[in-house]
Amino acid sequence: MLVVGRKPGQYIVIDEKIIVRVIKSDEGHLRLAIEAPQDIQIIRGELLQKEITHLVQ
Repeated sequence: MLVVGRKPGQYIVIDEKIIVRVIKSDEGHLRLAIEAPQDIQIIRGELLQKEITHLVQ
């Protein structure tokens, strides 16, 4: 796992295809913008966990 610190307006690039940009950072709240090709699914962690839990039951 890579852990990086970024300020609003800064970004990281993953595999030259995905851009994760910090849009806003306020007192423990972070907003990210993610640019990725259409064929890459992006899902929030809590929704994925909910799906997994539902499938296991």
